[in-house]
Amino acid sequence: MESKIEVLSAVKVSKSNDLYKIVSELNKTLKHKDLMFGLALDDKNKEEMIFTIYRT
Repeated sequence: MESKIEVLSAVKVSKSNDLYKIVSELNKTLKHKDLMFGLALDDKNKEEMIFTIYRT
């Protein structure tokens, strides 16, 4: 069975040490709605992060 992950939205935000906690809670709370959230450090600007919403 093949699973397809669709990017619904992505946005750059200022880097924050606690932002991963929000992403973790969103993943725990909304996984039953087939949503997944990601957070990555921007390769071009280390002071920004990319927050992404996926449908699984």
